[in-house]
Amino acid sequence: MRDIGRRFFFTAAGAMATASAIGSNAYATGHARDAATADEYVDVQLLNITDLHGYLQGAPGGNAVITGAGGKTYTVGGVAYMATHLERLRTGRRNSLFFAPGDLFSGWEFDASSFADEPTIEALNAMGLDFASAGNHEFDKSATFLTSHMEDGEPFPVVDRDDAFADSTGRRFHGADFPYYSANMVWRSTGKTVLPPYNIAYVDAGGGRRLPIGFIHLTAIGSESFPGSYQPGLRTLDEVETANRCAAELKSRGVNAIVLSMHDGAVAGSDFSSGTNPSGPAYELALRVTPDIDAIVTGHWHKAFTMMVPDPKGNPRPFVEAGCYGQIVNEINLRLDPVTGEVIRPLTTATNHPNTRDVAPHAGLRSIADYWAGYATRRARAPIGKQSASFTRRRNAAGESTMGDLVADWALWAGRQPADAMADPGSDPGAPADLAVIAVAPRVGQAVIAADLVHDGATGGTVTLGQAWHAVGFGDPILTVTVTGAQIHDALEEQWAPTAGGGLGFAPLAVSANVRYTFDASGPVGRRVDPADVYINGTALDPARRYRLAAPSYTLINQDGFSAFTGFTAAVRHQRDYESFVAFVRAQRQLAPAPLNRVAVKNADAPGARAGSVVERLQMLQPDGSEVPRPEAALRRASTAGPEGQRAHRGIRVPC
Repeated sequence: MRDIGRRFFFTAAGAMATASAIGSNAYATGHARDAATADEYVDVQLLNITDLHGYLQGAPGGNAVITGAGGKTYTVGGVAYMATHLERLRTGRRNSLFFAPGDLFSGWEFDASSFADEPTIEALNAMGLDFASAGNHEFDKSATFLTSHMEDGEPFPVVDRDDAFADSTGRRFHGADFPYYSANMVWRSTGKTVLPPYNIAYVDAGGGRRLPIGFIHLTAIGSESFPGSYQPGLRTLDEVETANRCAAELKSRGVNAIVLSMHDGAVAGSDFSSGTNPSGPAYELALRVTPDIDAIVTGHWHKAFTMMVPDPKGNPRPFVEAGCYGQIVNEINLRLDPVTGEVIRPLTTATNHPNTRDVAPHAGLRSIADYWAGYATRRARAPIGKQSASFTRRRNAAGESTMGDLVADWALWAGRQPADAMADPGSDPGAPADLAVIAVAPRVGQAVIAADLVHDGATGGTVTLGQAWHAVGFGDPILTVTVTGAQIHDALEEQWAPTAGGGLGFAPLAVSANVRYTFDASGPVGRRVDPADVYINGTALDPARRYRLAAPSYTLINQDGFSAFTGFTAAVRHQRDYESFVAFVRAQRQLAPAPLNRVAVKNADAPGARAGSVVERLQMLQPDGSEVPRPEAALRRASTAGPEGQRAHRGIRVPC
């Protein structure tokens, strides 16, 4: 297959978007409409996508239809179609760069995520991505994983099982052909950047001369505290200060054209071809960040807009975002002064091109996407263990279920595992977990348990990789943290809360096999569990003692309604949930449901006694009836109050 990214460009300085591309331009000034005749300047095309999240075949569900000017809708998505659009946009362009502001991999598509996200990198390599900013999801395993495996191709720990799979050409994964950058993600212990902060690309100015363009890269502030990318060893620096510092460094190096690629976003209307009433952190930054930056490309918020925003001196510059899941290719056209390399701002244009599916799919990218889809189907059937009976989410009166107990046992197992080969260096392994909890029916958000593990008699109880993968997980890690006995007690009390009309809501926590507790069905909210009736390894809970607790990051940072755990210390990160659960099933080999005896009820027959009612949360649906991806559903259902590590804006939940 021809590598469409390492391409040869014909001279066409000042050329506008090809006639075959669909989109509406945003112009810096009216003069930009005549920029096609501005032959005295050096024309540069910047193409970008964002938040692909490994969706190679197409955008999921309702995300596959987007709205443009005049309410016109477009069916979009798929890397094979994107490659075709990219080729058309690049045709005749001497200077074209293709980049992305983050979250390209580490998503929720089994075809990519079950192969350590290597399929996404193969597709991006084939499309010729030149460089990328690191989004929060690029840190969903570790910074070491990003640099050692995704960039450099270093395998770990078991080839063909955990990573280093054979790609569509039959070769082992060799890593990205493009580098990642971030100016504001640093090691907490040293303050040094995890990745290079910026890069300089050179464009052909004619006559053997080259002009530099600097690209500054930012990762969403607080990424180290998001549930998926929770990384105790990292921290993010202020975005504006970092961007201004990098711009000054670039200017001191003689770079007079500067672009900011940032994995943080905004909202600006529902028409992808324009922008109205913008707001959000990226927009606030766009108004404040140094005028030395000539264009701002955003991501993370899964929104689509293209507009011009005035810099602090009042000069317009592009402010764009290209949606998510391969919906859009954004194009910015810069004209550079051939002597100074400065951007001629009045001639700048920006266009969002929908990645429509009404073109012939690129054969090479279609082959890549189809190869991994077929491989995923076969891999999903791979046996990884046995079960003697079904594990279901059906709960008894105490809120206990066989599936809940199994998942709590997995969390304890995960919280006792040593750091793997790709753990970040210097991270404190901490003490292993003493106990584990799982929110099996959270009051807020989505349960980490997605399905039952049903016994298949025809196969003798075989558990396949696909069954285990889809039964548990969002893509968030298990954390082991230090909490007090009082926090554990308070979390158990938080299972109950008053509901409208005098009702009593019940959001049960599953506990690991070494825990037993009793609650009083006649007790008032906040006084239903006596610490003396809670036992860990046969010893009563001590409110003053410190314990090591294992639970999903989502629960510990109060994204499903258990605020008692906030303020935990000494966090240690373990594997992502679905990968970890698969590893657990492999390690156990034979699964057998345990008796439902971890939670007992007293005074169940007393006057006024009640266990409480569990609100069943069905999978959220898109407008077209398809399911919302589980991580997004969890975020949409979470409170718009915006707990730690997460933000809300205008009543919408910012994707994380």
